[in-house]
Amino acid sequence: MTRFGSIISRIVALHVLAIAVVAIVMPLALYWMLNGAANSLHRDKLRAQAATIGNFLRHGTDGKLTLDIPPEIQPLLGDYGLYAYAVLDPSGRVLFSSRRDGAALVSPQDHREDWSIRRRNAEAMLFGVTVPKVVDGRRYVLQVGQDLSHRDVIFDDIVASFLPRVAWITFPLMLALLLIDILIFRRALEPVREASTTAAAIGPARTDVRLPERAMPTEIAPLVHAVNEAFDRLEAGFRAQRDFTADMAHELRTPLTIVRARVDTLEAGPLRDSLRQDLENMTRVVNQVLDIAELESFVVGREARADLQAVCAEAVTFMAPVAVAQSKAIALTGPEQPVWVRGHSEALFRAVRNLVENALRHAPTGGSVEVEVAPPATVRVLDDGPGVPEAERQTIFRRFWRRDRSRSESRGLGLAIVARVAETHGGRVAVENRPTGGAAFTLSLQPAATVIAAK
Repeated sequence: MTRFGSIISRIVALHVLAIAVVAIVMPLALYWMLNGAANSLHRDKLRAQAATIGNFLRHGTDGKLTLDIPPEIQPLLGDYGLYAYAVLDPSGRVLFSSRRDGAALVSPQDHREDWSIRRRNAEAMLFGVTVPKVVDGRRYVLQVGQDLSHRDVIFDDIVASFLPRVAWITFPLMLALLLIDILIFRRALEPVREASTTAAAIGPARTDVRLPERAMPTEIAPLVHAVNEAFDRLEAGFRAQRDFTADMAHELRTPLTIVRARVDTLEAGPLRDSLRQDLENMTRVVNQVLDIAELESFVVGREARADLQAVCAEAVTFMAPVAVAQSKAIALTGPEQPVWVRGHSEALFRAVRNLVENALRHAPTGGSVEVEVAPPATVRVLDDGPGVPEAERQTIFRRFWRRDRSRSESRGLGLAIVARVAETHGGRVAVENRPTGGAAFTLSLQPAATVIAAK
């Protein structure tokens, strides 16, 4: 059996099957009922006619049976009349008959008493009944038939024309009912579609959104209520985890500051330099953890605008001392005029800073890093390091992913922050290798002009 993913498609499929069955069964049932009603009327009419003819039977003084039919009734009887009759004795001998050949309407052996029959007589279709009649204590049999082809008989014409002329309308009526049902189903399930749209908006930045329960159908309301309760539990757990991460990072800052102050009091030498380097790495990791915690609930407003050129210039200026200390060059290229994008300046600064920091980490001594601003809303960070293998171009943006676990200066959070910033801004980040060697990271955002035009 074919399975349908949609509730409406399932209902429609079953409804079409029901329509097909009803469209066949209903006309046949109506035809059977109409035919039965017509036959019942025929029988009642023919029994009444037999009783009328029976009233004209008399025994003469000689004991012989006679039939005196009034002249005004005789035109209705005979081969071309509306009715035909025959009177038989108990042995089956024909005493009177309206037929020209004087025969019985049907053979007495072909039917039982009070039994309706259909026989062809020349071009006429006769519908007849056989009833007993007692005259002066003697028993006789009356056969009375009606010519169904007579112009005054319309019952059988109605029955015969029902299927070709009337029954066909059942199917289009059922199709119209199906279309109405589809509209009704769609209207009834509209709250479910709205709930689906609402559910699609729920994410790390919108954990407070809940599915509407008021207009939900009774059958689905318990499921929606259970889903909302699950969202409540997930939001509580998500908030607890985020708060714990942020609190932990904040608490670590104070002891790190104290340790660094004590390290600075040591005598100059390799030990102090090594400890200072370790503290700088730990401080960077703590700051990155704080950035991750803040970005989990970060939402970019619809009216937010940022100058991408100014953000990149600030990031290059901020990272320039680090580049000089590592004997590496850093440069900013692109237009000098503002490049407006939809975004938050501080969050974009963190993303560009982490891209530059990653590029400086992989660039060789004496190498260079270039930050290129490309209108309408793109930043490219280029380095001349070893590049990124194709198999790792998706995994490097995962949290805590590191190619070399033995190196302690990176914890795999910088590029994860970049990916998160791109996601919150409705953009994307990608990496490819440069033809001349090195990697090129591209951060694509939404131009501010596009956002304004879409309002």
